[in-house]
Amino acid sequence: MPPLINVRSISKTFGADPLFQNVSFTVSEGDRIGLIGPNGSGKSTLLRILAGTEDTDDGEIAVRKRIRLSYVEQESEFRPRDTVRSVVDAALKKSAVPESERGTRFAETLGRAGFVDLDAEAAALSGGWQKRLAIVEALVQGPDILLLDEPTNHLDLAGIEWLEEVLEQAGFACVVISHDRYFLENVATEMAELSRIYPDGLLRVKGRYSTFLEKKEEFLHAQSKRQEALENLVHSEIEWLRRGAKARTRKSKARIDKAGELMEELADLNTRTRSGTAQIDFSATDRKTKRLIELQAVSYEIGGRRLFQGLNFIISAGLRVGLVGPNGSGKTTLLRLLRGEVAATTGEIRRAEKLRIVYFDQRRELDPNVTLRRALAPEGDSVIYQDRVVHVASWAAKFLFKGEQLNQPVERLSGGERARVLIAQLMLQPADVLLLDEPTNDLDIPTLEILEESLLEFRGSLVLVTHDRYMLDRVSTIVLGLDGQGGAERFADYSQWETWQADRLQAAQTETRDTSRAAPQSTSSKKKLSYLEAREYASIEERVAAAEHVLDAKRTAAEDPAIASDATRLMNAHAELEAIQHEVDELYARWAELEKKQA
Repeated sequence: MPPLINVRSISKTFGADPLFQNVSFTVSEGDRIGLIGPNGSGKSTLLRILAGTEDTDDGEIAVRKRIRLSYVEQESEFRPRDTVRSVVDAALKKSAVPESERGTRFAETLGRAGFVDLDAEAAALSGGWQKRLAIVEALVQGPDILLLDEPTNHLDLAGIEWLEEVLEQAGFACVVISHDRYFLENVATEMAELSRIYPDGLLRVKGRYSTFLEKKEEFLHAQSKRQEALENLVHSEIEWLRRGAKARTRKSKARIDKAGELMEELADLNTRTRSGTAQIDFSATDRKTKRLIELQAVSYEIGGRRLFQGLNFIISAGLRVGLVGPNGSGKTTLLRLLRGEVAATTGEIRRAEKLRIVYFDQRRELDPNVTLRRALAPEGDSVIYQDRVVHVASWAAKFLFKGEQLNQPVERLSGGERARVLIAQLMLQPADVLLLDEPTNDLDIPTLEILEESLLEFRGSLVLVTHDRYMLDRVSTIVLGLDGQGGAERFADYSQWETWQADRLQAAQTETRDTSRAAPQSTSSKKKLSYLEAREYASIEERVAAAEHVLDAKRTAAEDPAIASDATRLMNAHAELEAIQHEVDELYARWAELEKKQA
């Protein structure tokens, strides 16, 4: 039987630079293909070409007749009045699913995805739940092929595990772009890397991600050997030509032609293998202090809810902590406590004298109007890195930016490029402790690997919040888990945390079953949070943190002597301060209300 999609020798160019050339790609029944490649290699473009939403410059595309294809883009968007129910209903109506089966398909797919409030407005959902809805919208149509572009970017750990289960049990073919290496290992049965280092622009290997890594290493080793042999051959031929070889005889002419072919092959190999990687290297101080931050019986309460209590923990020199827990468990709040940005409700936090803490904010706030040049070098055309003066062009090149990008505004950068700018800014600040809040989103696998190596070599201490399970396992020397109910436990690694969670869940389910059998059913049940309220509750801690951040900025502005001498500006500053203070108070009140309702 022919493939579902057969793409032959396609090319695509944007501007003067080709994304890829002469690439061939097939998707057959039952394929689960993980598609990877460096940023800018054209992965998303290739997926759009497979989906039929973008044309190629050259090549042929053959699609089997009457094929059903669903495509989930990297960013999910819904119209203002769309609800969860209307989005899925509309998807079912345009599908080939028989009308008699639509109700069952609707209920089963939404139920497994975890949706409760079907009348919730789609555009008001969090990024993770919008992504779930976009995937559900694709699934209910009963596709023969599902195309997914970075589906794990906005999903939390529970969402990633849900998607893994869906794809592992699926009967349809799937092509998924992802940088989540555990996700690829668990889901993909075949891997393909789009990159210019390969002669055909693509390396495809049957097997899991770990098998792909082995085959890639073998291929690159063989290619390196061929490159070395070619260099020796070309050197010999150049020496022969320099001795004055004449093209009068047929034999001499053939040798000259062969030398030309060898030179072309070597030039092609040199061009393809000349690839850049981001150079990430965080600067540690020379501090000799052993205990950097010490938490003694620390508790934190917000809006009447206790995030954690009785926390005793020491961050010592060289310790790398992976901080995990469900949304709303207090991970970001704990980072703010470590920085001294907020105070503990009870307990004590001791910091070493003159401690240098560097923080990566998951909101990735960069001035969109500033140029890349100013974002990388705010004070001139050079930076001071590890006591050396580095020109901004050389500094930009370390993070894979080209010279012509320096005058572009930051707003034109991709998510991965913005993450690299922030990492570049952090590297200029010598640190005793690095606090990283979701640094991995939008980074490609090569950059993730460089970031991991840098963190492993960093001589200071680290507290890392991430949904990338591979990075957690590789980098962390200890895992601190917040259970979302006020408790905190230490684990050797992420898998121990998962096992602990599963055991607690099983014990809770057993207790619930025993209680329900022993006690008569109450005629009135507890009031639970609606779906929208549950989503609001999950994100309200981050909203409070963001509002307090703005409040601090407004308070600082109001105390500026330049404003104090200008009556009009002073009145405006205090009006803005009152407004944001009111917003913070309302958020705290709402948090307490939701907490009380859930209890």
